[in-house]
Amino acid sequence: MNTDSLFRPFSLKSLNIKNRIVMAPMTRSFSPNGIPTDTVAAYYQKRAEGEVGLILSEGTVIDRVSSSNDPNIPHFYGEQSLAGWKKVIDKVHEAGGSMAPQIWHMGVMDNHRSGWLPAQPFEGPSGLNRPDFKNGNIMTKKDIEDTIIAYGKAAADAKRLGFDSVELHGAHGYLIDQFFWDGTNKRTDEYGGKTLADRSRFGVEVVKEVRKQVGEDFAVIIRLSQWKPSAYTNQMAKTPQEMEYWLNPLSEAGVDIFHCSQRRFWEPEFEGSDLNFAGWAKKITGKATITVGSVGLTGEFLAAFAGESSEPSNLDELMRRMDRGDFDLVAIGRPLLADPNWVKKIKNGQSDELKGFTKAALGELVLE
Repeated sequence: MNTDSLFRPFSLKSLNIKNRIVMAPMTRSFSPNGIPTDTVAAYYQKRAEGEVGLILSEGTVIDRVSSSNDPNIPHFYGEQSLAGWKKVIDKVHEAGGSMAPQIWHMGVMDNHRSGWLPAQPFEGPSGLNRPDFKNGNIMTKKDIEDTIIAYGKAAADAKRLGFDSVELHGAHGYLIDQFFWDGTNKRTDEYGGKTLADRSRFGVEVVKEVRKQVGEDFAVIIRLSQWKPSAYTNQMAKTPQEMEYWLNPLSEAGVDIFHCSQRRFWEPEFEGSDLNFAGWAKKITGKATITVGSVGLTGEFLAAFAGESSEPSNLDELMRRMDRGDFDLVAIGRPLLADPNWVKKIKNGQSDELKGFTKAALGELVLE
């Protein structure tokens, strides 16, 4: 298995990374009252020492009262939380790594299993977090305007603190995605509509505000998905043309890199082509893309939450697609949760030393 293509450097605007491997953003819930701890900083530092090219943080929420359903999810606002993130990025840079925070608003959520609730009801385009399940308020125009500003402020803070890039979470049924999806966006104003292109207005305006706040030379990433936690087989863009109408306005608004979430990276997006989501996004927009989805392990990540373990798998199909030019970067999730030295082991051909993944790794910050 020749993995040389994974170890070429990559540069785009403010991003200058040593290889093509990205640590996927994964919710950790180890930041009491939204404040990242020294242990969180050490956790990311270990991945930088392990030679991850670009670390994407866990989702970290913007300055909206109901942007989170979990008191231990980190905030990306407020003096104490931002001071915690400053420690994180300084530790990552000391270890020779690069990092982007994933800026997040969860939108309308199920109540957290702990019983904790934010001080105000959840908010979304239509109060829904999946079809026919209402658990929040319908956002007013003022709510939408203030939320767009909060995304921009978080991105500006990321640049000010010294992060190398910023990622917007526009996938997996969270706020931006709730606007995209006709199952959760029933609005009849300019932020709704019958087509995916119509419903993309909120996402486009968020990207424009972020670009305005960070300037032209700062790399902006957006994470998108077709699937939803409540609808694994969902396709918002059912044809390449629909995908053009969705992605090109986001590209024109200022997205530099599309992070294309799939449950399994090898699955084709449309009939008649073996291109996956990242392959189509690159073909349509001409922009750099990140592929992700069960790379390096058997099984897929959602099954891990149900206790399913996974074993290391080969990277032959990944390398075939990468060498063909389908995508530029590869995001790795569970292998890096369980093993901060996964990248080094791949680089050095130590496949016999790769670790499997168990549910236990979800419940701790693995430092060794």
